[in-house]
Amino acid sequence: MSETEPLSFQVPEPEIRPGGSPDFSGVEIPKAGATRRPPIDADPEEIRDLAFTIIRVLSRDGDAVGDWAGQLGEDELLTGMRHMMRLRAFDARMLMAQRQGKTSFYMQHLGEEAISCAFQCALRQGDMNFPTYRQAGLLIAQDYPMHTMMCQIYSNEADPNHGRQLPIMYSSKAHGFFSISGNLATQYPQAVGWAMASAISGDTKIAAAWVGDGSTAESDFHAGMVFASTYKAPVVLNIVNNQWAISTFQGIARGGSGTFAARGHGFGIPALRVDGNDYLAVYAVARWAAERARANLGPTLIEYVTYRAGGHSTSDDPSAYRPKEEGDAWPLGDPILRLKGHLIKLGSWSEERHKQTEAEIADEVLSVQKEAEAIGTLSTGSSPSARDMFEDVFAEMPPHLIRQRQEAGY
Repeated sequence: MSETEPLSFQVPEPEIRPGGSPDFSGVEIPKAGATRRPPIDADPEEIRDLAFTIIRVLSRDGDAVGDWAGQLGEDELLTGMRHMMRLRAFDARMLMAQRQGKTSFYMQHLGEEAISCAFQCALRQGDMNFPTYRQAGLLIAQDYPMHTMMCQIYSNEADPNHGRQLPIMYSSKAHGFFSISGNLATQYPQAVGWAMASAISGDTKIAAAWVGDGSTAESDFHAGMVFASTYKAPVVLNIVNNQWAISTFQGIARGGSGTFAARGHGFGIPALRVDGNDYLAVYAVARWAAERARANLGPTLIEYVTYRAGGHSTSDDPSAYRPKEEGDAWPLGDPILRLKGHLIKLGSWSEERHKQTEAEIADEVLSVQKEAEAIGTLSTGSSPSARDMFEDVFAEMPPHLIRQRQEAGY
């Protein structure tokens, strides 16, 4: 028997580690407007190439070009700009609040504001999102009260979840925002099941599932894909590829598939890849997928190519695993600055108006923050009653919980 070489174990590594120079030369970025827009009833086999390119609308000069352009008016774009600016200002205040010990935990959306804010505008009242912890823009874009969001973060007496959820894990049935789960990828089978139920009942509402690049390695992701494909569930399956999971680069979860969007091909699901920092492109692709779902044409998988500019959470120091300058080198830029440039070119925005709006929104967020903190924070003011831990678990409270509640003095 001939001798063979010893087996070797491969662990993918990012090209650059802390101390190195950021390099995104391997990220192929097509020109804005270069990618075609197929009809919503296109056969998945005929649009396989869309999983390997990046759909872009905004050029580097601030022009909206190509087949995917022209779907939003100036007023809608101005509203979208304010949504993103409000989310960023909210983020900044809540991050500072965590550093001051007013809450235990926070997760930023820095650099990813366009994805959730634009996507929500493509949905209708009654549609249901199954989000992760970095899609607060889905609420901001519906004018959900920031005061309520802050009270949830502070777990004070006005927290609608009564302190029974981690900070930033919002929930609002009225706003189509399913309770956030910190265990990611659960969102896929949940969203697909909800969408199947909508179809079974003859309703017109669709669902949207959200997950990050790292969580596509979870079994729940694949189980959801199987059911979505088999039953043609009216669901939009979103993957936010911000290049990094908690501390591992996207190559760990992506494997040999080339792109995350390409994972849809094995299930016969149409898959598109979009510039996640381009508000116009995100909206156009989200609307395409939503229309497809509403037309009983089944699911669509969307990969948003973006970059997590901040840490994974306030518990994370990204400088331990990536260069500090990497965010500045990201070739798709900042979503707010890109939309700002487009609006200025249209003549409906200006540098002065941008600064004024920033100041107005900052004042608004600070004012709301003071109101929320007057009720209570992690260490001050009024907190939910411990009695609440026994409520909303069973439709009819069983004897053992009644006994435990009484023993606790409630």
